[in-house]
Amino acid sequence: MHLLRDRGFRHATPSDITPRAVYRQRRQLLALGGAAALAGAFGTNAHAQAARPGKLAALPGTRSALPGALVMDKPTAYADASTYNNFYEFGTEKSDPARHARSLKTRPWTVAVEGEVKKPGTYDIEALLKLAPMEERIYRLRCVEGWSMVIPWVGYSLAELVRRVEPTGNAKFVQFVTLADRRQMPGLASSVLDWPYVEGLRLDEATHPLALLTFGMYGEVLPNQNGAPLRLVVPWKYGFKSGKSLVKIRFVDKQPKTSWELAAPDEYGFYSNVNPQVDHPRWSQATERRIGEDGLLARKRATLMFNGYEPQVGQLYAGMDLRRQF
Repeated sequence: MHLLRDRGFRHATPSDITPRAVYRQRRQLLALGGAAALAGAFGTNAHAQAARPGKLAALPGTRSALPGALVMDKPTAYADASTYNNFYEFGTEKSDPARHARSLKTRPWTVAVEGEVKKPGTYDIEALLKLAPMEERIYRLRCVEGWSMVIPWVGYSLAELVRRVEPTGNAKFVQFVTLADRRQMPGLASSVLDWPYVEGLRLDEATHPLALLTFGMYGEVLPNQNGAPLRLVVPWKYGFKSGKSLVKIRFVDKQPKTSWELAAPDEYGFYSNVNPQVDHPRWSQATERRIGEDGLLARKRATLMFNGYEPQVGQLYAGMDLRRQF
């Protein structure tokens, strides 16, 4: 924790993360008439056809048939999912990204693929959009701070891109780098992290079918504050593992150091798999608060191993000490 204090930032504890802020944001949206676009968007069954929020350009995807890709939990309201975010490039408060990310220009946009691949290159976002058929996948999102959401994402398996660039035998890990542009991202003035934001996966994690290269949510393109125009979603890991606004994907032979590992190595490991049995040093990970389930009587949910995706991904970590390799 001292590392974060030295950087002038105190990471929120669960007691700091109150549903009242979300409630106030929803009240403001209702006052502006935003609720009309959300009315009837989702039924109690997550598989019911969702109406578009009508905020951004449409980006439809066919419903995925991949095991584990459509959870039955009720999706989080778009108003919450698009206004309660961690995206420190735009500020450390949950409401900062929605306020400040309007400055982000998502066209033109390119993503460089580098390192241990036979076909390195720079991909225009429009080319990436056409690389594989789009799917809608309803995933749980679990934040290390103790809250969770359920979001219908639109994209395709990261494995589609990996296959096309043909990793060499030396490629063991994949590194993901987020845009760092001080002209567009006011949060870069903070020293809470060393910029740019960097994350990483083992190659077998990156090629798991559930790892999603994501271009949209709720049937539309991603809002800027949610990582437009391109982000990663790794549903069995804590949310900070899913890098946003990606500009570089690098294949490497050694495990890369990630941004939160560098900032606080005792608190944030490379794997960061959702695990109710391994607490954060300053709070329990055994339960979570689902955003949108507000009120004093709302009960916390039990956190699921691998965020509920253990049947699909548990074999990736067979034989590992998940307390040491956290």
